[in-house]
Amino acid sequence: MSVKDKIIEIEEEMSRTQKNKATEHHLGLLKAKIAKLRKEMLSSKKAGGGSAGGFDVKKSGDSTVVLIGLPSTGKSTLQNLLTGTKSETASYQFTTLTCIPGVMHYKGAKIQVLDLPGIIEGASSGAGKGKEILSVARSADLVLFITDVYKPDRELLVRELENFGIRVDCKAPRVDYKKKTRGGLTINTTVKQTKMNIRTIKSIFAEYNLHNADVVIHEDITVDRLIDALIGNRIYTNSLTVLNKIDLVTPEYFKQIKHKFIPISADSGEGTNELKEIIFEKLDLMRIYTKPRGEEADMTEPMMLRNKSRLSDACRYLHRDLLTDFRYAFVWGPSAKHPGQKIGKRHILKDGDIIQIITNTGNTGQ
Repeated sequence: MSVKDKIIEIEEEMSRTQKNKATEHHLGLLKAKIAKLRKEMLSSKKAGGGSAGGFDVKKSGDSTVVLIGLPSTGKSTLQNLLTGTKSETASYQFTTLTCIPGVMHYKGAKIQVLDLPGIIEGASSGAGKGKEILSVARSADLVLFITDVYKPDRELLVRELENFGIRVDCKAPRVDYKKKTRGGLTINTTVKQTKMNIRTIKSIFAEYNLHNADVVIHEDITVDRLIDALIGNRIYTNSLTVLNKIDLVTPEYFKQIKHKFIPISADSGEGTNELKEIIFEKLDLMRIYTKPRGEEADMTEPMMLRNKSRLSDACRYLHRDLLTDFRYAFVWGPSAKHPGQKIGKRHILKDGDIIQIITNTGNTGQ
């Protein structure tokens, strides 16, 4: 029996099992078995090697955004608007057959936008080159779900990503464990556990051959999140959902859409400028400018860092050896108590700051 067949068999058993207090332990173990098998499928795919078939795209720019959607939802048209890339567009399905990269220039940031072929149900198991497509999404800083007024099914897209080990809009489980050679499983919790009992927690650890470990759980853990913590190959990223082709429906139509969305029309361009701003904000980027000693600040090409980055992060961005030679720095802008404030490496920068770095050699590190 193949791994895929084993997964189907367990899923059928789960569908036949009533969900109640008496069966939650059994269902938890079945979920753990499925997660192990899906991890096995992912591992076997990576071990297979071979050509990536047009999906092996190197990350570039300040951040990477991937467009994920069903076929014919307007992904290529939208990428053309955001980046100026001339992807082929047509009214029939599967126009895009490989990963097509483009760059969106916005507020000084160079944001890589990857247009991917449409995915179909079962993509996480390999249907329609689904594994190759979803592998690209694992390295993205932001997933942009592209739905349209005829196919507003965000749930299917999220489900395929989850089956492939990609979690959107949530943080990693707060579970710490340290293996030991003997002594059994010691479980401590910092919050009350209402979603799963200790017996089930221990059984799931045993399913992953973790019989001796010290465990601390810092949240009211669910079966799925505990499995995620033990699997260890999960990717956690942010997402936005676009609803395309809004020019084809009346405002009353939007009341039936259950999820939060950004309304646009890729054909007419309506809403795309607002979308660029929302993408920039969701990526949590800030602009930092440099000022060489005795010169004006360079305000043309900022370095892009994550919000709440420290001066040490800016040093690493500029040059790998800059921290070693670092002496002190000056800052002008929102994070400065006064213009030209002298700061150290732990100083937290803010969007629009201008910095001048002084090294032991007297240079500014530029």
